[in-house]
Amino acid sequence: MERIRYEAQVNVGSVISPFNSWQIFRGAVTFPLRMQKINASALAIAEWLENRENVTFVSYPGLESNKGHALAVRQMRNGFGGVISFGINADDKAVEKFCAALKVVTFAVSLGHDESLIFPQPSYDERIDLYPEVFRKGFIRFSVGLEETEDIIGDLDQAFKSIGL
Repeated sequence: MERIRYEAQVNVGSVISPFNSWQIFRGAVTFPLRMQKINASALAIAEWLENRENVTFVSYPGLESNKGHALAVRQMRNGFGGVISFGINADDKAVEKFCAALKVVTFAVSLGHDESLIFPQPSYDERIDLYPEVFRKGFIRFSVGLEETEDIIGDLDQAFKSIGL
């Protein structure tokens, strides 16, 4: 019982607050509309990234080039989500400069917000060996938000230019 109580409190939390409950309930009404926008933007951004010369890989289930695309089409009927993983042909320092140069997208650890968030996974991280080889250099996690797709792409483009890519 102690193990269940401890793990549940750590992983889930013991009781949600009334205010948080109200916020979730209130936000649930617009959730489908928000996800439509995020899904459409994420796919367009993933396609744009896939065509960049210095992008080494793009991992997004909505791309036909993704090895899990056929399964994603069967399982993800309403869109492919807002999280994109991609790599750039740069060292850790340049990747961090790329993320810091963004003006529309926020450089932050958390993912899954209404605003676009980005965070690099440095090559010296102890967990990097758990990822496929292609992910071990220049790996960036990107959670697409509700900003205009063209604004996000423009921001990514100017950040690439700021580090010479």
